[in-house]
This record gives sequence, structure tokens and C-alpha cells, in this order.
Amino acid sequence: PCRGRAIALALAVPAAAGSLFELNFYLSGPRHDGVVPSCDAPAALGTLSSRFAEKEGAFWNSTLTIVRFDKVRQVAFRPWAAHTIPRRFCTAMAYVSDGLKHPIHYSIGEDTGMIGAKFGVEWCVVGLDRNWAYNPACKMARP
Repeated sequence: PCRGRAIALALAVPAAAGSLFELNFYLSGPRHDGVVPSCDAPAALGTLSSRFAEKEGAFWNSTLTIVRFDKVRQVAFRPWAAHTIPRRFCTAMAYVSDGLKHPIHYSIGEDTGMIGAKFGVEWCVVGLDRNWAYNPACKMARP
């Protein structure tokens, strides 16, 4: 009973200050360096290509792949509040294996990869967003 009240009081500290729980377990909050690969970094474009092929094959029974990228450019870097996860927003033209080209919008985020260990990439190919995750026309993949 007394112990429960002590814990409740410790956690009832005003929001501006770190609670006893936070200070005790060193939950200091996000520390971002803003180190995000450039839009044309081979690692980022390679991730896009491989994930596109994986999605097409696994979910849509398609053999489509991205053959190459053209007109790669940055749209925005850290467009939101200062303490949000640093993201670089990019756009490019993706040449697909069926001979067609499609605009592709993608973002590269710091520490958003597998278990937060490295950068992550979120993307949308206009005209091939078959599950409408970024509808309309990949607008939700842009800043």
C-alpha cells in the first residue's frame, strides 16, 4: 500500500521534468545527428530496388523490377519540427522492367531501418501503389 503510493507520487511529476522512472532508467529521449544518406546514395537506391521487387513478387505475383533511376533530386530535408526524426524527401524517375517509367517519391529516415540500427527508406511508385497505401497518386509519401 505505502509502496504503491510512493510509485504513484514519483510518476506524478509534472510533464516538463523527467520523472523518477525516466531518470532512473536513463530514458533521455531521442538524440538525432541528422546523418541521412543523400537521395542518390547507392545504398538508398539499392534498398528501393530490392524492396520494390520483393513487394511485387510477394504480394502482386509480378516480376516487375526497377531497372534504373533518373532525375534523382532532393525535395526537402527535415521539413518538420526540430526534434522529429530527420528525414530526407526525394523524388526520381524509375524505369521499370516493363519498359515504362514512373515517378517515385521516397524518404530516407535516420534510425528507421531494421530495429533502428541504420537508415530506413519509405517509398511509393506512382501508378504501382496497388494497395493505395500512399493514395492519391503517392501524395502521402511526400512532405
